[in-house]
Amino acid sequence: MFKGQPKGLYALALANTGERFGYYTMLAILALLMQARFGWDEAAAGQVYAIFLAGVYFMPLVGGMVADKIGYGRCVTVGIAVMFLGYLALALPAGNGTAAKLVMFGGLALVALGTGLFKGNLQVLVGNLYDSPEYSAKRDSAFSLFYMAINIGAMFAPAMAKKVTEVTLAKQGFVYDAACQDPAYLEALSNAYGLCFAVACVSLILSVAIYFACRNWFKHADVTAKQAKASAAPVEELTPKQTKDRLVALFLVFAVVIFFWMAFHQNGSALTFFAKKYTNLTVSGPMRIGFNIWSLALIAASVYTIFGAFQSETAKGKAICAGVSAALWAGAIALFAFMPNPVNAQPSDFQQFNPFFVVALTPISMAIFAALAKKGKEPSAPKKIALGMLVAALGFVIITFASFGLTSPMDLGTGTQSILSPGWLISTYLTLTFAELLLSPMGISFVSKVAPPKYKGVMMGCWFAATAIGNYLSSIPSMLWNKIPLMANWAILIALCLTAAVIMFALMKKIEAATK
Repeated sequence: MFKGQPKGLYALALANTGERFGYYTMLAILALLMQARFGWDEAAAGQVYAIFLAGVYFMPLVGGMVADKIGYGRCVTVGIAVMFLGYLALALPAGNGTAAKLVMFGGLALVALGTGLFKGNLQVLVGNLYDSPEYSAKRDSAFSLFYMAINIGAMFAPAMAKKVTEVTLAKQGFVYDAACQDPAYLEALSNAYGLCFAVACVSLILSVAIYFACRNWFKHADVTAKQAKASAAPVEELTPKQTKDRLVALFLVFAVVIFFWMAFHQNGSALTFFAKKYTNLTVSGPMRIGFNIWSLALIAASVYTIFGAFQSETAKGKAICAGVSAALWAGAIALFAFMPNPVNAQPSDFQQFNPFFVVALTPISMAIFAALAKKGKEPSAPKKIALGMLVAALGFVIITFASFGLTSPMDLGTGTQSILSPGWLISTYLTLTFAELLLSPMGISFVSKVAPPKYKGVMMGCWFAATAIGNYLSSIPSMLWNKIPLMANWAILIALCLTAAVIMFALMKKIEAATK
């Protein structure tokens, strides 16, 4: 799966890994931080969370417009610096008054602006690596690998946030308690969350170091259509009709994926509230292994070595990969054996499962699609997106079953009903990850391939703008959290995913015809 890829892919993927570590630290604790620091309820915290997500994913549209004029690399560099200032502001122990709110909102604005300049344009650089005929056939697999690298950073972020929180609370004589409302405890908890953002600053420094150290590997891809034309480099020429058809196809896809992101990004709001209110956070037995990030990391790595054992071209290579796989599993089991029984989990811990599943399942999904491609049966990117919507609906069916018989949040108030096995949420995240792998990396690859050359930055920005709309709409379940039964909330998300899938299948022929 790694064979034949340009070196620039790995440099850009690793640079994005550090940035995503900081970002997913924020997703894991942002809503919890607002509740601890300001005493906001789920509706208020969820609304700010959704507005921030919308800003993060809308700003790449602005970043793309700027980059199409001044260059992708310049925007990436400025974006990292702006994000750093944002995380630094969020790390400040500013208290819980008006000044603290202004500092938080300012920090969130800087993170959104910096991400807008960084994220979409870095992915355009990845796509440009595959404009060469030498690499064009590997575009989809490249974005799957790139997406996997993003999720390595995301996988470790919640565990880091938990460790920093535990250590900081312990120094002040506290342990994590989801139901505790003591002011001294809440102040200590909010300060602990603030320290997590300081760690995010360090991860950005690592990202920028990788980016500049390996820049020669992808420097040739940092060329806009205008720059390529000025240097007489070959540029794909499209007729006005071809350009129009491609833009129409792209915007149809953008419209549909709004519904996916609205549903998917419940991880930092409604699903986190569900973990806090209804899930038994005292975990015993074999399920404990899921709450040891190092065991998960070793298991994820073993997936790649197992594939290496099958794909290696020499007996020595197969033997080495098999031996490493056995060692990785032995290490994971040893770490599990030394875990306390039971383990006390935190709501943010559940956010490590989605990136873990992305990292572990990427080789499997790539192998499945490669096998289908050999038979000429691989679904197109639009079909994968439609299938992803169906799978997302199934994910919320699982959490709906878990919600049978539970007290509604409006009746539960500030209390908890922590009776459900963590397996329900883990299963939901597993299913949503299958949907994500069908939709997100394939969607990004589709945009990089189909976008007319002079609109590459803007179209990648539009993909994220569609994500932004979905992210803002993700606040609806939080706003309804204390107003309707749990199952009604999940039913809304199921209906939206199914509706989007039906629309996508109905438009399939038109989209595929426009992109040929």
